[in-house]
Amino acid sequence: MSEVNEILKKVTASIEEATSKFNAKAEDALKEAQKSGQLSEETKAAVDKMASEFNALREAEKTLKAAVGDLEQHVAQMPLANAKQVVETVGQQVISAEALKTFAASIDGGKRISIPVKAALTSADVAEGVVEPQRLPGIDTAPKQRLFIRDLIAPGRTSSPAIFWVQQTGFTNNAAVVPENTQKPYSDIEFTPKITGVSTVAHLFKASKQIMDDFAQLQSTIDAEMRYGLKYAEEQEILFGDGTGVHLHGIVPQASVFNPAFTVAQQSGIDDLRLAMLQAQLARFPASGHVLHFIDWAKIELTKDSLGRYILANPAALAGPTLWGLPVVATEAAAFQGKFLTGAFNAGAQIFDREDANVVISTENADDFEKNMITIRCEERLALAVKRPEAFVYGSFTVPAPGGE
Repeated sequence: MSEVNEILKKVTASIEEATSKFNAKAEDALKEAQKSGQLSEETKAAVDKMASEFNALREAEKTLKAAVGDLEQHVAQMPLANAKQVVETVGQQVISAEALKTFAASIDGGKRISIPVKAALTSADVAEGVVEPQRLPGIDTAPKQRLFIRDLIAPGRTSSPAIFWVQQTGFTNNAAVVPENTQKPYSDIEFTPKITGVSTVAHLFKASKQIMDDFAQLQSTIDAEMRYGLKYAEEQEILFGDGTGVHLHGIVPQASVFNPAFTVAQQSGIDDLRLAMLQAQLARFPASGHVLHFIDWAKIELTKDSLGRYILANPAALAGPTLWGLPVVATEAAAFQGKFLTGAFNAGAQIFDREDANVVISTENADDFEKNMITIRCEERLALAVKRPEAFVYGSFTVPAPGGE
């Protein structure tokens, strides 16, 4: 910075010297004009040159003063340590500017100088807290998988720790035409008692009391995330629970394996779903919907005929996700990729809620009180009764033959 001020002093001294010479030359020119009545070409050229140099010096002084003034304003608002570093950086760039070096060596009349200052004041040079970043409102939460199974199966409630029901497992129909005075045949109906326990789905979360008090929105976000996490675990249990221990006995492990009544030429995913509907129908449980992965549904939607036309619909038309007259529920659950679940969801299974999802906050868990921490618990209790496993068909999509349409 001292070097910049030194150059500014030299420019100011040059201006004072030029002013003195210009005034002396002007007096000589005035005397010459009074004596001869006009100025000679030599005198006129000398005066014009001096005037140009004088104007150039004035412009240079203004440029330097403006640059130094702006720099001082910025530096004055910065901490001392950073200000020193920035002054040295910017000052060095001003000193090394080629335009200033040329100007210092020889002054050309009528020229102005421009000193480039590269990255003089960048965010890297500014101490933390000097420039406040803009804070966007809200919390940007992670995207979530769509949950769907509760929308498909029948709801219910219970106040007991278990669900008990009687399931008909067989019927031997011996009804027939009989002659008079003869023994009538007996038919037989078989029943099996079924029981499923109420399971608890829960998880905990730790947080400090201060952050929850100071950031109110965080509490609502945690509440929403914990409830979603609970419902996600619930859906996994309803679909894939193996029934061991306290796990629910899910739909997929009990569903009938896809076993088509016949094969179709050049069988595709569209054919698979229709044959699964037929399998459910033959079990006397007409299907109410299909569940499959987004990728598999996209493959079906993009199926074309031999002329390149889409089979299902016009891409420009607003058509809901349906196939063979039944709604299609697409999911991003990885377990469904390449597979499908077709069935009578509303008739084959039912959920019984014992305790709805709830969030409880406590400061009396472990050493929370001593550490000013809180424990958040989110839990629910429910039971699942898959009354008719044959109402569901679970299988894999047929892999198209090479070269097939």
